[in-house]
Amino acid sequence: MLEYSGLALIQTERCDHLRCKGMYVDAIWDPSVPHAGDRLFWCHKTQQCVGPDGKVADDEVCTAERDCYKTR
Repeated sequence: MLEYSGLALIQTERCDHLRCKGMYVDAIWDPSVPHAGDRLFWCHKTQQCVGPDGKVADDEVCTAERDCYKTR
């Protein structure tokens, strides 16, 4: 089974609306290459770096406490 870079980074449950560039990189994951760690996120619902509630979209702050948070 191949591991892809974007999929390998997600280790905790995230909001379904949260997006990052690594989710769209279709390349075989190479453990010898360090992750970029650019921390550039956006909300799929708003298509901006802020969510529908006007707060920043980020993997650390997009939590269940926010009204716009959604999981499957």
